[in-house]
Amino acid sequence: MKLVLDGNHAASYGALLARVQVVSAYPITPQTQIVERLAEFCAEGRLKARFLEVESEHSALAACIGASQAGARVFTATSSQGLALMHELLHWAGAGRLPIVLVNVNRALAPPWTIYADQTDSLAQRDTGWMQIYCRSSQEVLDSVLLAYKVSEQVGLPTMLCLDAFFLSHTSEPVDIPEQGQVDEFLPPYRPGLPLDPARPHAFGGLAGSDVFMEIRHAAQAAMDEALGLIEKAGKEYGALTGRHYGLVETYRAEDATILLVAMGAIATTAEAAVDELRETGMAAGLLRVRVFRPFPAEAVARCVGGAEKLVALDRNLSLGSGGILAAELRAALAARDLVPGIWNYVAGIGGRDVTPEAIMGACRQAETEAAPGPAIRWLGLRT
Repeated sequence: MKLVLDGNHAASYGALLARVQVVSAYPITPQTQIVERLAEFCAEGRLKARFLEVESEHSALAACIGASQAGARVFTATSSQGLALMHELLHWAGAGRLPIVLVNVNRALAPPWTIYADQTDSLAQRDTGWMQIYCRSSQEVLDSVLLAYKVSEQVGLPTMLCLDAFFLSHTSEPVDIPEQGQVDEFLPPYRPGLPLDPARPHAFGGLAGSDVFMEIRHAAQAAMDEALGLIEKAGKEYGALTGRHYGLVETYRAEDATILLVAMGAIATTAEAAVDELRETGMAAGLLRVRVFRPFPAEAVARCVGGAEKLVALDRNLSLGSGGILAAELRAALAARDLVPGIWNYVAGIGGRDVTPEAIMGACRQAETEAAPGPAIRWLGLRT
């Protein structure tokens, strides 16, 4: 079955197909449509889940934590300031090894107030122990909800699924809806190892001394490492069922590229158009899309960089005092593997600023004419 869905409602259908058992959320633009549609599914009886209306995003994630510890498959969604308000509990869910799936509609953080796209909100949470996936289409949003539960429930880690506000959340496109039987075959019911059970008491999140704390974190890191392989395995398994394969990264015309664009999220579609136009002019341009940001797929990125001499990193985010977060991760991953292409870092599209193919082409042409990246950060489309 095909439906015309925006990215938000694609997330709702993903949660429906996953047969989530608890939905807890607080409304915030631009994610509210996700949980509104799930509330409708619950009211209609299509989704057999408890829908919890709470007083804040902090409470929404607290309810998800409790439900997940009790053994339920849980779901929530938020954006921007809402995600920031969850920060404390993101750590509790991550280090607590709870397979919660949270859809974050990327929106710039205040001040000043804005409702438009910017990935800084989720990237600011990159150290909380959550896996992070960045989508480029409504179809990928729906499919990635199912993939997230598949992997999260195997390794005991939560997943944050990210989509750009309005560029993806409110843009409608045809989406293939898998048959429920297909999904049930791919994603069986959640069977927690240690659920809260009065008949089998356990302690959760209690005081840990220095004799065990490091080992607990080591185990969480090992789960992140294991997830890299499981994400690719689940993507292949899902592809066998639906014809749609997903991995850690995605490339476009990158095999012989000497200048490689690197991006995350919906901006990758615009970057593909820029690559095509640059190829017409004779520039050997290509694209590397980082789909999974946590765990960071350093080996996959290194393989895809190949013989590229220059990387142009497009960051729809900003770490004040440093620069683009994706560019920083690229520098660290490649330097550790003795790969040292020049990395031109462009902060682009923050606060919802449009990024055109022409602007991206200009960045590539600038990199082509320069011997070294020069400044650590450049601004694409800045009004002066």
